[in-house]
Amino acid sequence: MSQAWTARRRAAALATGMAAALALAACGGGDTGGAASGSQPVVGLITKTDTNPFFVKMKEGAQAAAATQGVQLQTFAGKQDGDNESQVQAIENLISAGASGFLITANDSKAIVPALDRARQAGMLVIALDTPIDPADAADTTFATDNYQAGLLIGQWAKAKFDAEGKQARIAMLDLSANQVSVDVQRDQGFLEGFGVDVGDKTRIGDESDPRIVGHDVTDGAEEGGRTAMENLLQKDPSINLVHTINEPAAAGAYEALKAAGRQNDVTIVSVDGGCPGVEAVKSGAIGATSQQYPLKMASLGIEAIAKFAKDGTKPETTAGKSFYDTGVELITDQPQPGVPSKDTAFGAANCWG
Repeated sequence: MSQAWTARRRAAALATGMAAALALAACGGGDTGGAASGSQPVVGLITKTDTNPFFVKMKEGAQAAAATQGVQLQTFAGKQDGDNESQVQAIENLISAGASGFLITANDSKAIVPALDRARQAGMLVIALDTPIDPADAADTTFATDNYQAGLLIGQWAKAKFDAEGKQARIAMLDLSANQVSVDVQRDQGFLEGFGVDVGDKTRIGDESDPRIVGHDVTDGAEEGGRTAMENLLQKDPSINLVHTINEPAAAGAYEALKAAGRQNDVTIVSVDGGCPGVEAVKSGAIGATSQQYPLKMASLGIEAIAKFAKDGTKPETTAGKSFYDTGVELITDQPQPGVPSKDTAFGAANCWG
């Protein structure tokens, strides 16, 4: 990256500073994470929402890294899970601000692509966090949990548990949304493969024909959605005894629905997140096992990568053997199963978030 080009970008950032500040206020907020405005490179963080503890921790990681790296951080979020429009507007704001790049957890991994194309055409580094873009190369790189592996681990754990207990599974699948975004598909399909279900097309949810699966419903990744989805599937088949949930808020709602039906003690719930409330739910037995991911690490590494790009044009590399940078995942349970690597809730609590 030439010094002249960088100077032009910084001049554009200064010229549009007032407009960007107004846009930030309209879009739900921005902050500098302690970084001073002016000559510092502008970087962005765009999350799905600003309420989920996962994204709150991600923002904390980005703010801390921005202060360390000497960049000006602007943050944005969708109004709710699935809100693509607000994320598109956030990207337009960052383009206007002359940002060097941004991190994004896409609400719609396909619909966001045209906005990402415009950002990259403007010379920005685009890093997907947590949720891969579809297609993945619409972003420069992805920093994420291996979501398929996260699903696979809880599926393998559940299968080992049910085999040891001699139980036949009746499975409820509590997914994210009808949009079938990449993170949703990968966790769903990874779990089913881990449990020994023939998933058919790994890029699609719901095309399997295994009779053990009662059905799929969507939760919007929220507690209320999890409760409603669980109620719906219990009406379809009251004998459900295994529940896969897209995340721990959905798992909390599913547990409340099962408790209301008097089924909380004979149904196993598995999930993905590893937030502190989720780890506590594993410790209490409300959740059998969860795959822990590390949002602070994702955001910190992402900000460092954009800061380096702003300095010398270097783009981040991927993890060896993978098409993305893997930020790690650990299975957390106090009921370890033979052949399935796991950590206990003491480890989970020491590494949780939220």
